[in-house]
Amino acid sequence: MGENKFKKSVSGIEVPKGWSIDLVGNAFEICNNLRFPISESERKNMQGEFPYYGPTKVQDFINEYRVEGKYVLIGEDGDHFLKWSELPMTLLVEGRFNVNNHAHLVKGEDNLTEWFYYYFQHRELTKYLTRQGAGRYKLTKNALSKIPILLPPISEQQSIAEILGTIDQAIQISERLIAQKELRKKWLMQNLLTGKKRLKGFEGEWEDQSLEKICKITKGEQLNRLDLGKTGIYPSYSGGISPSGYTDEWNTPENTIIISEGGNSCGYVNFVTTRFWSGGHCYALSKLTKIIIKDFLFQILKFNEPSIMRLRVGSGLPNVQKKDLEKYRLFIPPIEEQSAIAQVLQTSDQEIKLLKEKVEKLRVQKKGMMQRLLTGKVRVNFKD
Repeated sequence: MGENKFKKSVSGIEVPKGWSIDLVGNAFEICNNLRFPISESERKNMQGEFPYYGPTKVQDFINEYRVEGKYVLIGEDGDHFLKWSELPMTLLVEGRFNVNNHAHLVKGEDNLTEWFYYYFQHRELTKYLTRQGAGRYKLTKNALSKIPILLPPISEQQSIAEILGTIDQAIQISERLIAQKELRKKWLMQNLLTGKKRLKGFEGEWEDQSLEKICKITKGEQLNRLDLGKTGIYPSYSGGISPSGYTDEWNTPENTIIISEGGNSCGYVNFVTTRFWSGGHCYALSKLTKIIIKDFLFQILKFNEPSIMRLRVGSGLPNVQKKDLEKYRLFIPPIEEQSAIAQVLQTSDQEIKLLKEKVEKLRVQKKGMMQRLLTGKVRVNFKD
């Protein structure tokens, strides 16, 4: 690979030396005649092995197919167009499948199908969209056909697609491993945290305890909005599953278990490893008794999270009341077994965490490669 220093500009788009620029409708075939909408009620009687695609994903599997080969799908309508930097705008589909009338099918003849797939995967298309009611956008076939696209020589298209495809493959392998390890973690929790399976060497009785007998539950303090922002030293938790903002003050020490008190995610269990501000819709667990280990308590509460969420009351702004949380009961093994179980589950968590970090690094790497390769800033198969 090498840097490209020879560019010209066409309609404000820099064209690398040896590349051309054309309209999608000239460079690729838009095969919307292959689309075939099938209602959900009809599909219920057609269940099978062939994917039925919508604009962004598989919606069903049916017992017949109308498309065969390799195509790129790009949505015709939806609000995903506004999230182009986060969500993929294109799907690369190969084999036998079906597509409804909310996605365009694009195929390369003189150009590589994969080139279109990567070129438009995270590209802003808002200026080519028309509005259809509040928050609904449409990319018509006519508008799609008139979008300009840079075109390297076919050999360079292939090389770029191979480079990006290798990163995609690494991401997919890691994501499959994550799914497998998350499934195993679920199995471990279902068995070890209920006593269905015992770790070797442990046979003691488990105790039935209420949460108030295990720890102290404290509701946080509402923070003035003026003291809460996007920047600050400490995160503030007040309902929800992530910080509601940041502040320069803290009222709760690091390594604290919290439970969301109010909102749609009330009952959500989290473990905060830094000092933080516990807000008005946050319960913090402290002063654990000698019969419980913090790491085990977090794991068993996380396992029971769906049950804790069912404690919610109210409809407008649901909440979990402190008195109900205090009376919530858990089966607790002897302290040595708690430690062993927590260690097994933490090891599983760490394996998943490392794989997710690997995927994130690969995504960042891919983003950087796309920015350089799809613009010709870095060239492959290029001789000056």
